[in-house]
Amino acid sequence: MRAMRWQARGVGPLISRIVAALFGGYAVAALASVATVALPVSQPQGVLAGMLLSFIVYTAAVIWVFAVRSARRAWAGLLVAAALLSVPAWTVWSAGAAT
Repeated sequence: MRAMRWQARGVGPLISRIVAALFGGYAVAALASVATVALPVSQPQGVLAGMLLSFIVYTAAVIWVFAVRSARRAWAGLLVAAALLSVPAWTVWSAGAAT
C-alpha cells in the first residue's frame, strides 16, 4: 500500500506536465498563430507566418513544460504566455467580428 502511494505521488506531476504540454502548448500555439495576424503585413502573409510560428511555439512550450522544476511552474509559464498573447489575439478577433 505504501508503494502505491509513493508511485501515485510521482505520477501526478508527470500527468500534469503531459496535460500541460498537450493542451496548454496547443492553446499557446493557437494564440500565437492568431496574434501573428495582427502584424502589419498582408493577411495571407500573416496567416502563413502564424501557421509556421505555431509549430515553433508548440515545440518550445513542450520543451518548457518538461524543463522547469515543477508542474506548477510549467502551468504558470503557460498561463503567462497565454495572457500576453491574448491581447493581440483579441484585437484580431474583435476586428474580425466588426467586419
